[in-house]
Amino acid sequence: MLKRALISVSDKAGIVEFAQELVALKFEIISTGGTKAALDQAGIATIGIEDVTAFPEMMDGRVKTLHPKIHGGLLGRRDLESHVTAMTTHEIYPIDLVVVNLYPFKETISRPDVTEAEAIENIDIGGPSMLRSAAKNHQFVTVAVDPSDYPTILAEYKATGETTFATRQKLAAKVFRHTAAYDALIASYLTDLVGETEPEKLTLTYDLKQSLRYGENSHQSADFYQDALPKNFSIASAKQLHGKELSYNNIRDADAAVKIAAEYDQPIAVAVKHMNPCGIGTGETAYEAFMNAYEADPVSIFGGIVVINRPVTLEVANQMKNIFLEIIIAPSFDADAFEVLAQKKNLRLLTLDFSAAVSEQAEVVSVLGGLLVQSPDNQKEGPADWKVVTKRQPTDAELATMAFAWNGVKHVKSNAILLANGQRTVGIGAGQMNRVGSVKIAIDQATAANQIEGAVLASDAFFPMSDSVEYAAKHGIKAIIQPGGSIKDQESIDMADQYGITMIFTNLRHFKH
Repeated sequence: MLKRALISVSDKAGIVEFAQELVALKFEIISTGGTKAALDQAGIATIGIEDVTAFPEMMDGRVKTLHPKIHGGLLGRRDLESHVTAMTTHEIYPIDLVVVNLYPFKETISRPDVTEAEAIENIDIGGPSMLRSAAKNHQFVTVAVDPSDYPTILAEYKATGETTFATRQKLAAKVFRHTAAYDALIASYLTDLVGETEPEKLTLTYDLKQSLRYGENSHQSADFYQDALPKNFSIASAKQLHGKELSYNNIRDADAAVKIAAEYDQPIAVAVKHMNPCGIGTGETAYEAFMNAYEADPVSIFGGIVVINRPVTLEVANQMKNIFLEIIIAPSFDADAFEVLAQKKNLRLLTLDFSAAVSEQAEVVSVLGGLLVQSPDNQKEGPADWKVVTKRQPTDAELATMAFAWNGVKHVKSNAILLANGQRTVGIGAGQMNRVGSVKIAIDQATAANQIEGAVLASDAFFPMSDSVEYAAKHGIKAIIQPGGSIKDQESIDMADQYGITMIFTNLRHFKH
């Protein structure tokens, strides 16, 4: 008895050559639609689905493979007499190989101009049904959803006339991963379409982008997965032009850095170490921005990651080359700048599309046994939303620096304190167990750099008592921006008034754990 293969693919890469090899191996080929036309044109004899089912294709192709003579041939067990008898009685011919991939739903919904009707029409029903039937019965049926598996299948058929059970089992597992991901995209699209914000089931799907050498530490394994619908403004979508491959820690630090850079429209440079900024600088040009970020903390930037939201020029590159950096990310590198930086063989140079720098993507964090999901902390705010709560009003220069500092402090690990002076940060206190501890770290850093005079202080959350305000005042701080909201806010206000400090309440907290 001849073996039968059912072939129906959207991705026709290599399918003609694969089918030719199957014919040489004495397979009959059942096919449909565009796949059948392509095989017929190549001179490969095929059997139409309607010739198998004795039922016409209808409803614009929506109904053609959903038939007992197809699914019976896929699901029938060859080792059960009752199944074999049923197949014989109803003239159901066993199908040994299924080669199917699905309507391009992902590609369709990725188009900016896609209509709801187009999206719905590209939800495949028959394809997943055949794949699932074949994969369930993988004890007897070989199933391929990925053209990269064609060579393995052919090699085994040529060697023994059969594929091995181990191969069929691996291919079946791939099929169920594939159909699960396909359904997850459909579920996500329709969930967004109806505006459901708290679905009772959360289905996420990602594609493997890169297997990493190791994880956070050398004894941990790790992989990098990209959202199945890639976002332009993401490390996963960045293009690496030069240097070693990214590590687990590189990716996390780079992600933190680009999120900070996204807060600013003006030229900005951000240096990050261990997911906290060590320097943020702005200026009229990319060079000024980078120099301000560097001078914010020329010690901590060593071994850090730099993101700059303007093209890297030769002038900037000549400054960068003198510092040990792990990664530089920018919209582009001028040719002469790239030539200078590429002399460092391990320095990773990446480009990223900064034109879509605001992300609406939900933030997902793993915990033991589950996930935490929240909306991104990207609410736009500014001086028009804030309230001066002290007697002294801020100067225009102080207000501008407060806005700069407020955009940055939200990206520092809580408890977070950020000091800024003019166009750069001058002191950062991160991740301390009490707020006054972060205040002291930030002020010590600014004092050591002789940058405390004229600096403003930003706090990601309220001061639980007035000790932080008092400490800041005694060390020369004259302007503070914080959310407010403590039951002891008045004590902090009174302390600020006592020292002639101007203080703003934003009424919006920016914890980052």
